[in-house]
Amino acid sequence: MTNATVADLISRSNRLGADPKNTNYAGGNTSAKGTEIDPVTGEPVELLWVKGSGGDLGTLTPEGLAVLRLDRMRALVDVYPGVDREDEMVAAFDYCLHGKGGAAPSIDTAMHGLVDAAHVDHLHPDSGIAIATAADGEALTATVFGDRVVWVPWRRPGFQLGLDIAAIKAQNPQAIGTILGGHGITAWGSTSEEAEANSRWIIETAAAYIAEHGAPEPFGGVRAGFEALPEAERRAKAAALAPTIRGLASTDSAQVGHFTDTAVVLDFLASEKAPALAALGTSCPDHFLRTKVKPLLVDLPASASVDETVARLRELHRDYRADYQAYYDAHATAESPAIRGADPLIVLVPGVGMFSYGADKQTARVAGEFYVNAINVMRGAEALSAYSPISDAEKFRIEYWALEEAKLQRRPKPRTHQGRIAFVTGAASGIGKAIATRLAAEGACVVVADLDLDKAQAAAAELGGADVAIGVAANVADADGVQAAIDATVLAFGGVDLVVNNAGLSLSKPLLETTEQDWDLQHDVMAKGSFLVAKAAAKALVAQGMGGDVVYISSKNSVFAGPNNIAYSATKADQAHQVRLLAVELGAHGVRVNGINPDGVVRGSGIFAAGWGANRAATYGVKEEELGQYYADRTILKREVVPENVADAVYVLTGPELSRTTGLHIPVDSGVAAAFLR
Repeated sequence: MTNATVADLISRSNRLGADPKNTNYAGGNTSAKGTEIDPVTGEPVELLWVKGSGGDLGTLTPEGLAVLRLDRMRALVDVYPGVDREDEMVAAFDYCLHGKGGAAPSIDTAMHGLVDAAHVDHLHPDSGIAIATAADGEALTATVFGDRVVWVPWRRPGFQLGLDIAAIKAQNPQAIGTILGGHGITAWGSTSEEAEANSRWIIETAAAYIAEHGAPEPFGGVRAGFEALPEAERRAKAAALAPTIRGLASTDSAQVGHFTDTAVVLDFLASEKAPALAALGTSCPDHFLRTKVKPLLVDLPASASVDETVARLRELHRDYRADYQAYYDAHATAESPAIRGADPLIVLVPGVGMFSYGADKQTARVAGEFYVNAINVMRGAEALSAYSPISDAEKFRIEYWALEEAKLQRRPKPRTHQGRIAFVTGAASGIGKAIATRLAAEGACVVVADLDLDKAQAAAAELGGADVAIGVAANVADADGVQAAIDATVLAFGGVDLVVNNAGLSLSKPLLETTEQDWDLQHDVMAKGSFLVAKAAAKALVAQGMGGDVVYISSKNSVFAGPNNIAYSATKADQAHQVRLLAVELGAHGVRVNGINPDGVVRGSGIFAAGWGANRAATYGVKEEELGQYYADRTILKREVVPENVADAVYVLTGPELSRTTGLHIPVDSGVAAAFLR
């Protein structure tokens, strides 16, 4: 049975974490102190339950808590070697753990264990950080909260900060919490309800004071020409810029992107103070660890053309990398970890919006959310005083902290397709769905494109949330529809890396029964459709400059003269030759183009379910339900081909093992000798 103290802690954490005004994603931590029976002695033992490293309050579960013996944790004070060696205390937390399992203790554990209160919250609310980063934050703290909240000068999170806050609480019995300079807030209570109420009081009191006493235009006036573009124009320009920006942001390592054009972002970018404030960077450690110390801000008006903006982005990117290298060189020591990359994680384009980046979609999205937090913080600080973040030297101490490096090293090894963005046509069912499923399982972000939007969205939902996959409508025979689908892809994930031309249909008829409409329909969907998809995707692939893959799901019939199949086989041969032509043309851009020739994929196939199976069964003189086995029996391996076998081939073709392969057609047909490639 769950300990009541733990249950209360989880409930409080989830409530606080569910509201972004209280704290950012995965930011802050909560704790509770209580007793359980020690299974070794049978006696009660005092424990500290605290949110573990890397967890998120809004989704916290008991498994996400670190559990420590309180007596042992507090005994660390007696062996504390001083602030110069405080990092050593994190390893000592492991010797205070109770039981097995549980999360790794975070750097903030000392704050929770040393403060003499049963329940402690440490949060990163925008309103609280606004006061924490104001130039006269200490005076504002006294003005806003009286003696109920005490100012704590900036100190890097760690054991000494825990000692400082514990001393402040002991010296100020009337206080319910603190404002941590440059950082956030801490609150406490004798019960879980009291701690939560105190946290909320600090947050709401700060927000109310800013609203009542803050300047009406904290960011100054609007810069003429930098106002937000109309929505359709804004998003069209964002889609045109996204591949180039992603390529620049991926100079050191491949990144997934996220686009935000909320009013908060657009209003900030249009303001007079935006350039100066953006240059100051973020302050809260959680913010700049996700966003880098500062963003890249385009200094052109919204009216600048795409070409003008691209040219300026390339110049600014070179300057940004040089500036970041100088920042690293100025503060690094012999013990510092190696530079982790000099590309921006936040790119701001006036009139258009914000592009944020990370190793996966969730990380990219959260980076954008954190910069919105930073904008809100800057607004509050400027409304009351002047925004004054911690110094670059202190930011570097956090960003390249040995403990932060150790946390990064503990991350799981990335899957083969992590950071790649896949666009799969005809992916709501059959072979396309199997391909989308396999690529998502290997870490790719996937766009399920299908003629039926509802089915596309349903298939995407099966793969996970919007951080994993989205569904889009795509009539591959319509150029405008294809471009809209590619635009939706680059806005959702930043760009595109892997395109699978899978959409198809078939009508099984002999020559004299094949109508002109039959011929045109199949060629429009497969030959023309593949051409249109490849053309639209190639523009993005070339603009990114990151290479990529285009895969055609052709057919054994592209090389095999099957009966009663003139239109289908001819268009499959067209697709097969597109592979060869595009492999030559796109190879100069590092884009590999390959094909797959399946045969006899009956189970799960949309084509077979739509009447093709019945026609082929009649052609071969077998029952439709026996068609799969018929196809298997005529192969060399005598094994039926299923959609997952084709998905396996796509995985191998687009993975790291065949990085030097292009222009290849892989048979996935269990061996049909007549279709051997010669």
